[in-house]
Amino acid sequence: MSVAPSAPGAQPFPSPPGGFAPAPEPSTGRNTELALLGFAILVVTLSLLLVEASQERSITWDLGKYALAFTFLLVLAHVAVRRFAPYADPLILPIVALLNGLGLVLIHRLDLAEQQVATAYGLAAPSPDATQQVLWTMLAIGGFVAMLVLLKDYRLLGKYSYTIGLAGLIFLTIPALLPAAFSEVNGAKIWIRLPGFSIQPGEFSKILLIIFFASVLVQKRDLFTVAGKHIFGMDLPRARDLGPILVAWIISVGVMVFQKDLGTSLLLFSTVLVMMYIATERVGWLVIGGGLLAVGFFFAYQMFGHVRVRVHTWLDPFGDYHNTGYQISQSLFGLATGGLAGTGLGSGRPAQVPFAKTDFITAAIGEELGLIGLAAILMLFLILVIRGMRTALAVRDSFGKLLAAGLSFTIAIQVFVVVGGVTKLIPLTGLTTPFVSYGGSSLLANYLLIAILIKISDAARRPATPKRKAPAPISDAPTEMVQRP
Repeated sequence: MSVAPSAPGAQPFPSPPGGFAPAPEPSTGRNTELALLGFAILVVTLSLLLVEASQERSITWDLGKYALAFTFLLVLAHVAVRRFAPYADPLILPIVALLNGLGLVLIHRLDLAEQQVATAYGLAAPSPDATQQVLWTMLAIGGFVAMLVLLKDYRLLGKYSYTIGLAGLIFLTIPALLPAAFSEVNGAKIWIRLPGFSIQPGEFSKILLIIFFASVLVQKRDLFTVAGKHIFGMDLPRARDLGPILVAWIISVGVMVFQKDLGTSLLLFSTVLVMMYIATERVGWLVIGGGLLAVGFFFAYQMFGHVRVRVHTWLDPFGDYHNTGYQISQSLFGLATGGLAGTGLGSGRPAQVPFAKTDFITAAIGEELGLIGLAAILMLFLILVIRGMRTALAVRDSFGKLLAAGLSFTIAIQVFVVVGGVTKLIPLTGLTTPFVSYGGSSLLANYLLIAILIKISDAARRPATPKRKAPAPISDAPTEMVQRP
């Protein structure tokens, strides 16, 4: 292969006048994020139309309001990310948006089922919860944007870790101290109920306590990695270094006992245990944590009736079908009805399951979208957790690594606990599916969690800025002798 000769003195690859061409700007991924958000909006809109078509209803302005409000809120969130976290992972927000939108579709579908039941019995139609969910989404995205704007550097959270941890404990204990009339719903004392207003503070406590434990583990990491006794090939920590895990265990058992909330107890302790393993890379912490968890549940089972009821219902839900086993039994019937491909959006009977909009919304997914649809939803959660873990690996500081890993894992364990309870893999716990279930506290808390994760992702993916070379001291400056004319 011959190359044509060039003109004398000419360069085959001429450089620009200033020398070498500058490196291209790194891609922020914001255009990819915008395209994926458009896809999420399209899926949600088509799903709403499918529900209306299955119910043989005409397209109304209320349906259009849902789609337009959802679109406006996602555009607002995208603009905030583009402005205040331009290098963040472009997959996190679209996945959350799609999960949130599908949850809105399912809540709207359950609203229609409740209206049909009310009409059949000659009762007044209840107000649609989908409208309230749109308002909760508006509040949640408002909190998401506020977090992106106000949290300039996520590392500031570590400087106030003890104050944040104290606030998390206070939020967690308030419902246990209130009278049952102001805190108890369905046997669990996890709410603050006021006229016209209710909040579940435990949803916010989990984020605050994760921040606290991430900071403590970074500060005291050398103490936790000091070798203790070597037993069965594992280096177990020293007794005096067990303080943080014992504190987490006491908090978790206290929540389980006084608030009758198995889900939050398991969520908090499992998250702290995994964070300690990530910080120390010692299997001994997992062994000790698993032993403490087993001891706590054993004594709780022996001493408290509500724990025994949950376990007996899990082992044999059909033994007391018309009482404690009715909810899980209906869930299993719905999943069996859905089969592989589901009955189709709007064509099943998911309202037969009590609390289908909150604790058992995954049963509604399994009935109308089948195993394929439920697996797709779980795959979205899996990708979200993986992207969060990738952020933990990429970020440069230890506090950011532990915080991102803790926030990501708490989503994973929450989904596992919810789906495991609905499918009778583990006892029912009362947790809600993140971003999908109806409710304001869960939605707001999880959007705040995602905002922190996006700020960490932005720091992890942001290209390093070259340090400016300090000017040479005046004594080292070159001199030149000048002669007078």
